[in-house]
Amino acid sequence: MLEYGELPDPAPAAGEVLVDIHAASVNAADWKMRGGHYGSTIAFPHVPGRDFSGVIAKGGRDFRPGDAVFGVCEVPREGAYAEKIAIREAIVARKPERLTHVQTAAIALIGLTALVSIEDTLKLKRGETILIQGGAGGVGGFAIALAKHIGARVITTASAANHAYVRKLGADEVIDYKAQDFTKLVKGVDAVFDTVGGDVTMKSFAVLRPSGRLASVAVGGAPASPRPDVLSLRPKVDRDRAHLDRVAALVTQGAVPVPEITEYPLARAADAHRVSESRHLRGKLVLRVRE
Repeated sequence: MLEYGELPDPAPAAGEVLVDIHAASVNAADWKMRGGHYGSTIAFPHVPGRDFSGVIAKGGRDFRPGDAVFGVCEVPREGAYAEKIAIREAIVARKPERLTHVQTAAIALIGLTALVSIEDTLKLKRGETILIQGGAGGVGGFAIALAKHIGARVITTASAANHAYVRKLGADEVIDYKAQDFTKLVKGVDAVFDTVGGDVTMKSFAVLRPSGRLASVAVGGAPASPRPDVLSLRPKVDRDRAHLDRVAALVTQGAVPVPEITEYPLARAADAHRVSESRHLRGKLVLRVRE
C-alpha cells in the first residue's frame, strides 16, 4: 500500500536539520523497499523517498533557515515523500544555484550511486572500455556521461526507442537488449556496470577481459564471480556531503547532463511508482512537493 495522507511534522534531533522539501525523486529502490525486496524491518507508517531538494526550515552549524539544500536519506529511515524531513546535517549539501529543485532532486541518488560505482568502485580510467547495463535509466544514464567524461569508451544496453537518448548522453555503441544478445557482440571489456540484475548480471561476466571487474547495484548485491580471473564488486553507496558536492559540480559544469524528467505531484506518488515498476522508464520521475 502507498497512501497519501497527513502525519505529524518530524522533529530534528541533535546534529539534524529540518528541511522544507520542494521536490523528491522516485527511485526503483522506493518500490523495491515497499515490496519488501530488501528484507528490512521497518516501522509503520513509513514515509518512502531517498532523495530530495528543498530549503532549510531549522538550521544547524553549517546551514541557516532559507538555505537551499539537497540530500540523500540514510536507509532504512528514508522520508523524502513529504513536505518536511529531518536529516543529519553532515549528509546535506548546498543546492546548485543553476538548477531548479526538480532538477536537483533528479540527480541526487542517481549521481551518488553512479559516482561511487564508476569512480570509487570500478576505478574506471581513461582509455578503458565499459559496458553499462540499462543505460536509459537514471543511474545508467548518469554513469554513461560520467564514463565519457573520464575518457572511457562506453557500450550500453537499451531498448530501440532509447538508442538516440543514450547516444546523446555519450554512448559509443548501443545494443538493443530486446533483439540482440550482448554476449555475442561484446568481448574483452575492462569493466561492467550493472543496474539490471538477475541473468543479465551473470551473463555479463563472460564479456570481461582477464583481470576485468564488474560492479552491480541491483537488488541482492554482487554475486560471486563465476570466473577466477575477474572481480565481482558491490558499490558501497554511503551518504556524505563531499560526494554530493561532486555530483552537483559534474552537472553544473556540463560534464553530465540533467536527465530527462517526468514530473508528478506528490499526491500521485502511487502513479509514479507504477511507471517506475514497468522498468521501461527513460530518465527520472520527480515528485513536485511545492511550486
